[in-house]
Amino acid sequence: MSRKITVITLSALIASAATIALAATLKIDSAKSSVSAVFKQMGVPVEAKFTRFTAQVSFDAAKLQESKASVEIDIPSFDLGDADYNREVQKKEWFNGSQFPKASFTSTRIQSAGPGKLEVSGKLTIKGKTADVSFPMNFRKEAEQQLFEGSLPIRRLSFGIGEGEWKDTSIVADEVVIKFRVSGR
Repeated sequence: MSRKITVITLSALIASAATIALAATLKIDSAKSSVSAVFKQMGVPVEAKFTRFTAQVSFDAAKLQESKASVEIDIPSFDLGDADYNREVQKKEWFNGSQFPKASFTSTRIQSAGPGKLEVSGKLTIKGKTADVSFPMNFRKEAEQQLFEGSLPIRRLSFGIGEGEWKDTSIVADEVVIKFRVSGR
């Protein structure tokens, strides 16, 4: 009888632990989430959106050391608002979308930077090149949703985006800001 109780108790503890672990994982609301890239072309700011991406966020403000995030972006979904431009940036000189169809970010550390602010560090991979990055991020509750917003400046040439004649930064600036908004509950 005591062995049966122990098995039942152990099963209940495992189920409780699994429920607690799952409680911190957010269900992402793709309609309220976005990822875009902002850059200058001939000195004029341009913002293009990635229309398909996935995000996994496990967040507990009281246990930031256990929090983590990852994002995978579908490179062929990059939308500059013009079909010809969209095809052009998928070519080898730019994103090389056929060989590198995904870009990704995986956090390695999330820490507090004050009320409603975080400092996030992790690995960013674009076009097969991986770099360690850190950036500030804001978070807040909005109704029943957790909202995470931030921006990450990168150098496109560090990732091989814009090869050959497109290395000329007087046409397309080297600095690109990746802006994101992730909403989930």
